[in-house]
Amino acid sequence: MTRTPAFAPLRRRRWLVARRSVQLLVLGTFVLGPWTGLWLVRGTLASSVWFGVLPLTDPFVALQALLARHTLATAALVGAGLVTAAYVLAGGRFFCAWVCPINPVTDFAAWLRTTLKLPSLLGRHRLDRRLRYAVLVLALALSALLGSVAWETVNPITMLHRALVFGLAGGWGVVLAVFLLDLLVAPRLWCGHVCPVGAFYGTIGRVGLLHMSTPRRDACTQCGECFRVCPEPHVIAPALHGAAQGRGPVITSADCTRCARCLDVCDEEVFAWQGGPARRASAARRADAPGARWPAA
Repeated sequence: MTRTPAFAPLRRRRWLVARRSVQLLVLGTFVLGPWTGLWLVRGTLASSVWFGVLPLTDPFVALQALLARHTLATAALVGAGLVTAAYVLAGGRFFCAWVCPINPVTDFAAWLRTTLKLPSLLGRHRLDRRLRYAVLVLALALSALLGSVAWETVNPITMLHRALVFGLAGGWGVVLAVFLLDLLVAPRLWCGHVCPVGAFYGTIGRVGLLHMSTPRRDACTQCGECFRVCPEPHVIAPALHGAAQGRGPVITSADCTRCARCLDVCDEEVFAWQGGPARRASAARRADAPGARWPAA
């Protein structure tokens, strides 16, 4: 398909612009009340009430509170159920790319790191991405042991949100630390290896109904652009290059954030959104790969 050159730069950023617009819309709605007196929503991303009637609660915060033996109001439990249902349907880490206020911070660090060609302070050492699940378990265990919502005392998401909405200055140091970790220590260190919020949403969203897919993977030129921009590049290869092993074209990994940057940068239009339940690679074989053996999960 021939494209008008004038629109090419916009096309390669259309989903990035969409994500930033949603993030600004969410933040702007929270800001309206404290800044203008127009209270469309009261609270924070941890727990809020929209339009005076709709409760929304971070289920990770709610789970910590329950483990800490706190009594939650019915509205908070309903709100946690609504948010859980939304991210189960959309795919758990949808929050990370489309709502989380830390995402622009880490995206900027990743862009600056690439632009300046900064080396990693870890050298050739690579952290295990499962570290974030260990942090998740630790946060839940500390909540139960200490009787408090442990992660919220250090959560950069909450601190940045409160700083932006209510003008609290205490969170900027933590946000700067996250930025410097991603910029200097290792690429995508915070979101990709440490943050338990993403790990939690990825866990509950494993059976989501919205996925990235590679329906035109035969057109792939192996330019590597999708791997370069993806915050979780390991999720791409099984869908993009797994036909010979019988893997389907849908990205089924719980780590996928649905950021759609792969869709933005692929000139061959290999990637596309796909709705509906995705069969796990270990449970389905493609018809174009008869007798293919599955690689280890």
